[in-house]
Amino acid sequence: MQIIPVASGKGGVGKSLLSANLAIALGKAGKKVVLADLDLGASNLHLVIGQNSPKAGIGTFLTGETKFEDIIEDTDYTNVRFIAGDSEIPGLSSLKFAQKNSLIKKFQNIDADYLILDLGAGTHLTILDMFLLSPQGIIVTAPTVTATLNGYLFLKNAVFRLMAATFKKGTKANEYLTKLRNDSASLQRLYIPKLIETIAGIDPENAEKFRNRIKKFHPRLIMNMIDEPKDADKAQKIRRSCQQYLGLEVESLGVMYRDSMQDRALSSRMPVTIYKPNAVLSQAIQRIADKILQSETVAFDIDSADGSFELAAEEANDDFSSKMSYVEDLIGTGALSVTELAEMIKQQQYELNSLKRENVLLKSKIVKAAAMGFKV
Repeated sequence: MQIIPVASGKGGVGKSLLSANLAIALGKAGKKVVLADLDLGASNLHLVIGQNSPKAGIGTFLTGETKFEDIIEDTDYTNVRFIAGDSEIPGLSSLKFAQKNSLIKKFQNIDADYLILDLGAGTHLTILDMFLLSPQGIIVTAPTVTATLNGYLFLKNAVFRLMAATFKKGTKANEYLTKLRNDSASLQRLYIPKLIETIAGIDPENAEKFRNRIKKFHPRLIMNMIDEPKDADKAQKIRRSCQQYLGLEVESLGVMYRDSMQDRALSSRMPVTIYKPNAVLSQAIQRIADKILQSETVAFDIDSADGSFELAAEEANDDFSSKMSYVEDLIGTGALSVTELAEMIKQQQYELNSLKRENVLLKSKIVKAAAMGFKV
């Protein structure tokens, strides 16, 4: 079975759209497919495929209300089964270590040719561990500045998580990285190839183990929502950034043009590949499915990363100095221009000003309420 985790650095880039329609395309090709909604806390994949609101899903399995076998439902699409999430459960980061491992074992034993995991947005540890169930996971991004930055951020965090799975406690490599934890900004600015060279001098056995694993790690990139051919160049720039700064080879699965047909399909509660098979978007997804069908299945020789070892870098998206290092990486290889950086800063300034206005309004309401004798 080939596990295909589908991730994104941020929401709204078409991750669920791709997951649902890819499952249908592979099913049409005669492959047994299971599609799982792992965006817990914001589960809506059933809407994309036109399923009714599920009564059982991953949430009810984790709480012990239902057996895992009972949450795998048939769909109206050939060879495609579906596992719902649970919008009542908080995000994936809240899963306990035992829950996560139980879920992973169930996934690995599913009877299917393909298991497609529609992951939540962001870089929480459980999301990264689910993404690393396969060295061939898909990262969906878009040409916008924030989408490009967050797509690269996700891949960088995935590489650090792979280190965490390789350099176990008690090894010299682990001890060295632990010393760097107090200076996460410096750690993030290190080129990964340079960092591994240093570790090779301290712990050659584990450094070689990591090198062998990252050689197998070939995430596949899809640039979605492009409006013109030049937008596709962003994918190549992200690939160059990953090569230079992460020592990571990223493969391109193709591009998907922005298509208004998707909105019509969604309002009709039908996947776009069913609603309009000849649409530009449908044809792009079919080409992606064909590439996956022709690709060889590769597996990692690792279990999920040890939950007891958490590098500060793994939550680097919450650290401003670390995030700035991603910006430096992207500027260095041309993936992010100075003009785009200025646009991003303007957008962030606009958001900050909006929040300030909201705070002033809220304070005004609180003062008025207090003056009228209301409890606040």
